[in-house]
Order: sequence, then C-alpha cells, then structure tokens
Amino acid sequence: MTGPGLEMEPGLEEDYANAGFGGRLGFGSHPALAIIDFARAYLDESSPLCAGVEDALASCRRVLAAARIADIPVVFTRIEYQCDGADGGVFYRKVAALRCFDRGNRLAELAPELETRPDDIIVTKQYASAFFGTSLASTLTSLGVDTLIVTGVSTSGCVRATALDACQHGFVPVVVRQAVGDRSRAVHEANLFDLDAKYADVMDEAEVLDYLAG
Repeated sequence: MTGPGLEMEPGLEEDYANAGFGGRLGFGSHPALAIIDFARAYLDESSPLCAGVEDALASCRRVLAAARIADIPVVFTRIEYQCDGADGGVFYRKVAALRCFDRGNRLAELAPELETRPDDIIVTKQYASAFFGTSLASTLTSLGVDTLIVTGVSTSGCVRATALDACQHGFVPVVVRQAVGDRSRAVHEANLFDLDAKYADVMDEAEVLDYLAG
C-alpha cells in the first residue's frame, strides 16, 4: 500500500493486512471521473496554496483524455466563496489560504490545461468533500454510476474527503496515485496509505488507463 517517500513503521503493512485492512473493492461497470479542485491556486508560485503538483496535473490530463475516449461522465469541482467568506463558515476561518477562492480571484479558476466541455458536471463547493452541501450524490446516482475515479488536489484534504464520502454514499472510490498531489510528500503518502487501507482502492495510473481502455 505504500509508495516512495514514506518511511513506514516496521511491520505496519503486515499488521494492517493481518487485521483485515486493505481489502480490494475493484472497479464497477459504470465509472465517472472526478477532478477535484485543480485550480490555478495550486500551480501559481504567487499563491499560498502552491503545492508543486505539476506531475499530478500531467497524470490527471492523461486520465481525463482516457475518460473522454471511454465517454464516461466527468465531474470538475471548484471552490468559490462570497467575498466576506460568510458561506465558508468555520473552514474559511480556520484556513486563511482559502481566500484564494474568493469570488473573482483569478487563482480560483480551473487550471487551463484541463479543458471542460459543456456536458461536464461542474460542482461548486465551499467545504472539503465534493459531496457535502452539493447534489453530486444524486447526480451520480441518476447516471447509474457505481465507481468514482478520483484525481486532483489535495490528497490530504479535498481528495481524501471526497473519496471517504464516495464510499459512504455507496460509490467505489478509486484514487489514482499519480494524479493526486499535496504540498508535502510525506503527508501525501500517509493519506494514500490510510485511504487504501480503509476507504478506497488506491491504484496506479496505468491500471486505471487500462480499465478505461477496456
């Protein structure tokens, strides 16, 4: 379950496996792709949220291209707040960097490398999970989706929260290891380990691309 850059406690993986963690859910037959919050804020060096996630963006673009060919639903999430942050509540108060997503801020725009289409599902949210306070679960259910392929940023925040809520709403979460990113490699890997152990299948990009091609 671990990847490069994370030093695990000796025997931790074996301990988790023996306790029954890390089971595989597997792909369903009707997937959708979710691209979580891949905004300029995570890529622009002037932004307090800049996280050095260009490799994750490149992977995300490859997964998006495969999703287009497979003709599956694509969900883009974005964050937007009233300029006084009144709709951001405690979360907005806790994380000052979220002011990057005040309405009208250029940093809140989706990365231009990720082209949207008119039939894509655009979810505007104020909190970490793409499901919290939105109609996403109902939309996916109406489309017959059973598997949510999760990409985007950040691994420890909105990606994690969305994958967890996907599981709780009955959708199989598949987190693409190379297509998610965080400002800290150690935090990134720790969260992937925990997601893979308890809530989601963390898979390599190549495995996801093979599935979409099939």
